Amino acid sequence: MTSLKPGEATGEQLAAWIRGHWSIENLLHHVRDRTFREDDSKVRTAHLPRTMASLRNLAIGLHRQDGRTNIAAALRHTARDYKRPLTALGLTGRKGSIGFA
Repeated sequence: MTSLKPGEATGEQLAAWIRGHWSIENLLHHVRDRTFREDDSKVRTAHLPRTMASLRNLAIGLHRQDGRTNIAAALRHTARDYKRPLTALGLTGRKGSIGFA
């Protein structure tokens, strides 16, 4: 969908926008659906679904920022040591951190 009037965008522009949308869909929502099994979640009360989606997005973003492409493998690696998620968030392992080590 677009708010443009007919003829204000070329077919190539529309196709590029559609590809851009599906690129985001594949990078984020597919991971949330398949890796986190978001569609199977029983969380449906008040703000909890949005909060959980935000936490999942945070985890995906942190791992992607760290150069990881396989989010499931990155989650398994991080889960093996309770300090790894804190380090990824910048809460331990660095001088001047708030010291949860």
